Amino acid sequence: MDGESPKTNTCIFNASEDMESMRNFEQVFVKLMRRYKYLEKMFEEEMKKVLVYLKGFEPAQRIKLARMTALWIGNGCVPPSVLLVMLNEHIVKDNLALDFVLEVFACIKQERGTASLVTALKKGQLEGRLLEFLPLNRRTEEVLAAAFASRGLAELLRLHRAQASQEARRELTRALEDELADDKPVRDLIQELRDMAVKHAIPDHEVVAIIWTCVMNRGEWNKKEELLPEQAAKHLRHYTPLLAAFAQSAKAEIALLTKVQEYCYENMSFMRAFSKLVLMLYKSNVLSEEAILKWYRDPNSSKGKLMFLDQMKKFVEWLQSAEEESESGEEED
Repeated sequence: MDGESPKTNTCIFNASEDMESMRNFEQVFVKLMRRYKYLEKMFEEEMKKVLVYLKGFEPAQRIKLARMTALWIGNGCVPPSVLLVMLNEHIVKDNLALDFVLEVFACIKQERGTASLVTALKKGQLEGRLLEFLPLNRRTEEVLAAAFASRGLAELLRLHRAQASQEARRELTRALEDELADDKPVRDLIQELRDMAVKHAIPDHEVVAIIWTCVMNRGEWNKKEELLPEQAAKHLRHYTPLLAAFAQSAKAEIALLTKVQEYCYENMSFMRAFSKLVLMLYKSNVLSEEAILKWYRDPNSSKGKLMFLDQMKKFVEWLQSAEEESESGEEED
């Protein structure tokens, strides 16, 4: 009719949902944006408006839209972060957001491979927010694992857990820094750190490394290098019960020794303090002779270890002689 705008039936919602048909539509959009550059800048904002309206589409339409979104993310037409617009209660609560991103991720993996999918999640900073796509009453790691496993996306769970673990370590570090600044009693710190470590499944060898870093960052060191070993040992002595509480395994002890080594190597003024600090930790029952000997005999020579081996030589020789005498006494018995 006169005065009416022409209409078209060319629409992704009228197309077949198979990927070949979706790829044909993808090319239409790519060619249009190449020809009309101003469309590139508009497309991301328009996509956000479309995704916010997700509830208004039929299930079949949402599948097609998800597959097109996957193709557009894959070819760079829209950034992966566009999916975050769906973290809206009215979309999340009915599983719409979860179902949509699962379809998007599965399609990206199918079209471009796992590496591209992982890259897309990191680029969009989505790997640490996957739980947010679940309804509040079902927002657990178990539900997330089942949902992603059902679509063959187990690798994303590993990425998510690694990111969650990293954030948990940062949270524990911030909490410890605050408590140290408030001079909280060490016995209270032990229980609080233990509770946080259990809650976030942070192993002791990681906790003890965090404790070392936070405690040493609290030190105000003398500029005279010859005074540093005694000053650092005195500073650390107050926190030995805290370190000892989490250095209960061989792995945790080696992790602590490695942190001491790295710290002394990276802070040049502490180069000569290494053996003094290790000896103090040994006398305070934080480090065992087995751990020190294992560290000493380990062929790994990273972070200036060769220099520290020379510092530790006399003490290790004393430990070895004591070890040999103990073994000899056991044989005679």
